[in-house]
Amino acid sequence: MSSEFGHLLKISVFGQSHGKAIGVVVDGLPAGEAIDLDELQAFLDRRKPGKNRLSTARKESDAPTFLSGLENGKTCGAPLCAVMENGDQHSGDYAGLTDTPRPGHADYTAAIKWGGQADMRGGGHFSGRLTAPLCIAGGIAKQILARRGIHVGAHLSEVAGIADDPFPLHPTAELFEKLAAKDFPVLSDDAGERMQQAILAAREELDSVGGIVECAAIGLPAGLGDPMFDGVENRLAAALFGIPAVKGVEFGAGFAAALSRGSENNDAFSVQNGAVVTETNHAGGILGGITNGMPILLRTAMKPTPSIARAQKTVRLSQMEEIPLEIRGRHDPCIAHRAVPVVEAVTAAVLLDLLLEGNHGTF
Repeated sequence: MSSEFGHLLKISVFGQSHGKAIGVVVDGLPAGEAIDLDELQAFLDRRKPGKNRLSTARKESDAPTFLSGLENGKTCGAPLCAVMENGDQHSGDYAGLTDTPRPGHADYTAAIKWGGQADMRGGGHFSGRLTAPLCIAGGIAKQILARRGIHVGAHLSEVAGIADDPFPLHPTAELFEKLAAKDFPVLSDDAGERMQQAILAAREELDSVGGIVECAAIGLPAGLGDPMFDGVENRLAAALFGIPAVKGVEFGAGFAAALSRGSENNDAFSVQNGAVVTETNHAGGILGGITNGMPILLRTAMKPTPSIARAQKTVRLSQMEEIPLEIRGRHDPCIAHRAVPVVEAVTAAVLLDLLLEGNHGTF
């Protein structure tokens, strides 16, 4: 399985949703970086399940144990390995998935690719559960970046057609901190309340809803990245698509740029406080695959949770016959709000990798 990303900073995620444990190996971290474990746990808690009716009832501590790479609170240059034990599995809810695949899940494609041998309990290695170790790596990356004046933050931009306010042209670290402190990470509390009502309504109707996460990174220098096939957009998009349920990624104005004229979409340059900036940010902080010094701005589209309690149609592969399916188990009525820190984590990890490349593997 392709569960690794990064160039100098290599991040490899392992485990299955209902296995004994899940974890991550991070190779390439600069040595001597202090890691605040309390801050890291607070970051992990932002995506933790079982906190309210907006998410799955599965309860996990999501407390990592570090097996290597961290000594006396600092990175030591060795590959960092951290594991999280799984403690609240209901594996019986997933019996028979290799023969009766769930619509919208990877059950069918995994059965074809691995001959029915894949562990699909709770989604197996395809599960959103694997975003927890992703957040270990990304949470560490966020701390290292913040120490150098680079900050990454995100909010829930849209759910069920209900839109939050967009990020301002120049979001601040203080704004990111306020969002991170909220139980429901939105800029407009009024929009957030309506989003929550829509999520709960979908749950009552035995259904689910999708959403959009908007993420920004500030403090990056101009000049990071490369043109064509290894640009900043390429690297970020490739990693972000590794988050389960992500079906689209756009930068800056994204698809809306196709509906505008050049005179509307071009970001005019100006000089402010001795630095070149742009008066708008339709490019999302990236031109030709290279950072231009403006905030990086991206959005990820998250599909509705495919596991819903409403009856659906599937097939019994062994008999090649169509049958009705009612999915059991505990599932999120919306994935997007718990994915906000995950998008931050992946974005931070990719940006740290790019910065390490620009500094020959160290700071």
